[in-house]
Amino acid sequence: MDSISDPPFHKAYKILFEKTQNNEENDLDSELVVIEECELPVIDLSRLEESDQVAREECKSDIARASQEWGFFQVVKHGISSEIFSRLRCEQEKVFKQPFDKKTKEDKFLNFSAGSYRWGAPNATCIRQLSWSEAFHIPLTDILGSSGSNNLSSSIEQFATTVSSLAQTLADILAEKMGIKSNFFEENCLPNTCYLRLNRYPPCPIASEIHGLMPHTDSDFLTILYQDQVGGLQLVKDRKWIAVKPNPDALIINIGDLFQAWSNGVYKSVEHRVVTNPKVERFSTAYFFCPSNDTVIESCKEPSVYRKFSFREYRQQVRDDVQKLGSKIGLPRFLTYEGKTT
Repeated sequence: MDSISDPPFHKAYKILFEKTQNNEENDLDSELVVIEECELPVIDLSRLEESDQVAREECKSDIARASQEWGFFQVVKHGISSEIFSRLRCEQEKVFKQPFDKKTKEDKFLNFSAGSYRWGAPNATCIRQLSWSEAFHIPLTDILGSSGSNNLSSSIEQFATTVSSLAQTLADILAEKMGIKSNFFEENCLPNTCYLRLNRYPPCPIASEIHGLMPHTDSDFLTILYQDQVGGLQLVKDRKWIAVKPNPDALIINIGDLFQAWSNGVYKSVEHRVVTNPKVERFSTAYFFCPSNDTVIESCKEPSVYRKFSFREYRQQVRDDVQKLGSKIGLPRFLTYEGKTT
């Protein structure tokens, strides 16, 4: 049974559970093999501050290479102390331990916008589409304007301030390695368009059959993630699911759909998921580097693999697909004729 603080998964998805018990569905993504836990490429960002230009350029090249080959990488020496991570985890745990009714009806106890709490997967039509997780979806403007009104706000603000600056730096580096220098990201990815998600993955009694977060790609330019030591993040590489080994000192960076489209397919937005754990809860904090809805995404090289589209159009297409199909289609919807034939 769900605890008083957990979302009512069993009650809300009773029919889906019954289908599983009747063996109408198979285990998760059996067509892809899960290989051993491995460590993502690790990049020491302190090299960007070196006086030696060769060292700086090598670091930038490492970032671009990982974005092309993996779509994921880790950064260390990023400016966030282990103390901030510990404090954030502690306060995050307190917030999610609030009674479920309070989380859904009284968002103001966090001093964030009402309606920030989400859980499960409202459009799930089968057990594979269910996400056994809950989250607070918080606009960056709410965080930066909180003035450290409580311990959680203070910890989040310190985290968000650092990662938002880091996202701009990484985006500029990736653009530079494409041979492009512009103020595109600085002008379009502002605090009022970016956001943070505080995630919790409760223990799941049938962990082999339910995702913590179903397979997907991110719909932003970049995502910066801090995960705890429980593990559970997996990504697809060479048609295999790779389990990402937790690193207590690292932030995980992954390329989003918009960067793949903008880079004309050079940087890869890779499918990833979170698997559940039958006994241990998992926490993570993710920052999403997004543009305004009116921002037009256009491939920076010709011939274009993807047609031009606004972020609003992209988000609407994703919402429509999820509502109709239960899952996201994403960039394949926006391929040009040339992209479809390559």
